[in-house]
Amino acid sequence: MPKIVDPEARRLEIAEAVFRVIQRDGLAQASLRSVADEAGLAIGSVRHYFRGHDELIVFAMRALGDRLEARLLGHLPDLLDPATPRSRRQEITEALLSELLPLTDQTRAETDVWLAFSAAAKNRPDLAEEAARMYEGVRALVRRVLDGANEAGGLLDDLDLAVETERLAALLDGLALSTGRTSPELMRTVLQRHLETLRRPESVMK
Repeated sequence: MPKIVDPEARRLEIAEAVFRVIQRDGLAQASLRSVADEAGLAIGSVRHYFRGHDELIVFAMRALGDRLEARLLGHLPDLLDPATPRSRRQEITEALLSELLPLTDQTRAETDVWLAFSAAAKNRPDLAEEAARMYEGVRALVRRVLDGANEAGGLLDDLDLAVETERLAALLDGLALSTGRTSPELMRTVLQRHLETLRRPESVMK
């Protein structure tokens, strides 16, 4: 009896091979042949799931963005729950935003791959669309986090949340670009110190 293959699962498996090739050898080396070899598949099998190299790379970039988005959104229910204690909300905020930083082997690998995609997007409209989607998505999420904290009375009065959204997003972008030069511990400290500058002191909480 022939083996039944889930097409979407196989496409994601091939995307994982794309990530490994990009991290190891760079995006320019992520050809159909090299990706097929990395995935342990015949090149014909890769062509069965993707019409060509461009479709494969766009799918891989979207899959990476979707993976990160799912992790980020997983933090939101507890973070936005009014019953969540302030101290716990602060922990969740830091954990959520840390997903965007190269602090672990997994997130360092994802950052390397995403930066390669983003660099290529400058000259590829098909990738630029995905890069823009992620850019806007991150800023929308940061604004949602700040709005939630503000509504809970956890932020200083008179903050311009539009400006603070850009400040925090720019900080995260800059730390991500410093991967390999700034230690994970220092990245965490920088993020924590920035968030502390936005928070209302416990003594004047509403």
